[in-house]
Amino acid sequence: MHPEILRELSSQRGAEMRDRAHRILLARTASKLMRARRRGLSEADEFAVPAIPDFADSSFLGTSTDDRVPARHAA
Repeated sequence: MHPEILRELSSQRGAEMRDRAHRILLARTASKLMRARRRGLSEADEFAVPAIPDFADSSFLGTSTDDRVPARHAA
C-alpha cells in the first residue's frame, strides 16, 4: 500500500477513535450527573477554584495605596 494512503487511513482511524472516546466520555459524564441529581448531590462534585496565594499574584496585597506605583498612560 502506498505510504500516503496508509498515513491517511491511519489519520482517519485515529480521528474516529478520538471522536468515539469523546462521545463515551460525554455519555459517562451525563450518566454520573443524572445519577447525582437523583440522589440529591447535584452541587457536591462541582469544581471549586482554590485561593491564589499573595506570593503568586500581587493583586491581593493590602489596601494601602503607598505601595502601589502609579500607572503612566500616554495621552
